[in-house]
Amino acid sequence: MSALIAIIIAYLLGSVSPAIIVSKVYKTPDPRTEGSGNAGATNILRIAGKPQALMVLVGDVLKGLIAVWIGHLFQVHGFMLGIVGLAAVIGHIFPLYFKFKGGKGVATAVGATLGLSFLCGILMAIVWAVVAFALRFASLASLVAVILAPFFLLIFAKAAFFVPSLLIAAVIVWKHKENIERLRNKTESKIEF
Repeated sequence: MSALIAIIIAYLLGSVSPAIIVSKVYKTPDPRTEGSGNAGATNILRIAGKPQALMVLVGDVLKGLIAVWIGHLFQVHGFMLGIVGLAAVIGHIFPLYFKFKGGKGVATAVGATLGLSFLCGILMAIVWAVVAFALRFASLASLVAVILAPFFLLIFAKAAFFVPSLLIAAVIVWKHKENIERLRNKTESKIEF
């Protein structure tokens, strides 16, 4: 029962969208209708600027981290704790409060991974940063980071986290299907830092 409560809380927490909140507070365009149409830090960077993007990034990471911490407080362990992290990511992608139109879940996945294993979360963030700075494609950096995360967790944390992290990766890769097509066609937008 405690796992179910933690999963519900994680989904509801994940449904809070810093990108939409920041856009309303700073009176910038709604990220769901401007730029890439994605309610996440990269799109906010493009349409609003670095300070707002940083706020969104921190907020999205914290959602995943806090969700997993709540799971710890509810004495949820192993596989089910990974599912708590998945629930936060699902909430970010399909937010209850914003007509189920959210972001792509990468920063929230980093936060959830930090909650499962600090080392693995840091490794995930480092992979993202290296790929993003080297190649200037946020989408490619995101894909590489989320695909490697289950293996980081398997090697450096608990095997029980592997399948939930694999599910997180699958949902995020699916959410990036248009980006993957643009990467293949060499039409994907690059990011400037």
